[in-house]
Amino acid sequence: MRAELEVADIFRRHGQAYRLAHDGHIGRVERRVMSAIELCRTAALGGHLEACEDCSHSRAAYNSCRNRHCPKCQTATRERWLADRQADLLPVPYFHVVFTVPSEVAEIAFHNKAVVYAILFDAVAATLKTIAADSRHLGGEIGFLAILHTWGQALTHHPHIHCLVPGGALVDGERWLACRPRFFLPVHVLSRLFRRLFLERLRTAHVAGRLRFSGTLTGLEDADTFAMLVRQLGRKDWIVFSKPPFGSPEHVLAYLGRYTHRVAIANSRLVRVDNTGVSFRWRDYRHGNASKVMSLTPDEFIRRFLIHSLPDGFHRIRHYGFLANGCRKARLAMIRRLLPPPQATNAEPTVIAAIKSRARFDPTICPCCGGALRIVAALPRVRYRYAQPCPDTS
Repeated sequence: MRAELEVADIFRRHGQAYRLAHDGHIGRVERRVMSAIELCRTAALGGHLEACEDCSHSRAAYNSCRNRHCPKCQTATRERWLADRQADLLPVPYFHVVFTVPSEVAEIAFHNKAVVYAILFDAVAATLKTIAADSRHLGGEIGFLAILHTWGQALTHHPHIHCLVPGGALVDGERWLACRPRFFLPVHVLSRLFRRLFLERLRTAHVAGRLRFSGTLTGLEDADTFAMLVRQLGRKDWIVFSKPPFGSPEHVLAYLGRYTHRVAIANSRLVRVDNTGVSFRWRDYRHGNASKVMSLTPDEFIRRFLIHSLPDGFHRIRHYGFLANGCRKARLAMIRRLLPPPQATNAEPTVIAAIKSRARFDPTICPCCGGALRIVAALPRVRYRYAQPCPDTS
């Protein structure tokens, strides 16, 4: 069902003015994102005509843009991905660990998305693997899922990585060592190693000439200036926090559904759109997670939305350790043999039932009588004033 307000409405209403005002500063990826969202599920992309077998109801169903930044095109992809992940769940506690970077690094990342986001993933993975493999902690191989988010509640640029980690390690490929109850790894140790590894990789990228700077950051092209910034960042505390484990693997699945395949803002958060502003709901974490409404000019809203566009081909969901794609099936089978048989509880089926019972729009059912809808005709594409977008399905 169509939301009352959509990001697409904002782009259709104010997108052309934004293009004209920022013509020399909008990249190819951002232009394609705008075009895709504007044309999504409109006659510009074609579609088909559906008719009910039992009544006279008929409707036009237009194709989606399939762009990964579109708020309307992620639901089906997320459900398929979660169904695949259900087979990977282990009957152990799962931890949620979040790695974030200081604002100075976020600003550099904005100008060098592909390079710095890749460094962020690499440093997070190396940190977790190194500390977990230390005999003073777990002393084995862990597996985890890492998800990149680049936004805060106010749509500002805030790159951070969410990690979902089974609570234990595979030791020497022969035994499973569980974490201590409600404790995964010491966050202060994770924070310091993450800071060191990230800055080492950032310094290497600068020496190799892989970083580009503009505007207020132009001075960082100088090696001494950049080295001074790195030293300052090395003295700051980098935030890493770990949440308590989830109640069951099924709770993990429900939780993942809220984090994967998300975009900067969902249509459901939009409150009002007019010629002068865009209002949306947000949560102020600094004031007790209070729900508030923020108003931005259309130009600023579009700017904040587009800064979260990812480079072509960049994967924002990655698997590591024994959950890596190349070895996941074999390693999970081995771990399940090492774990004791799970105890049956009433809570897990309840959670599964709750997940499955969530009301979803079924496009094959007639909204009038409940009969079956059948495709009776194809609808050709209609040329609009904007170029048709290339799907971004990476």
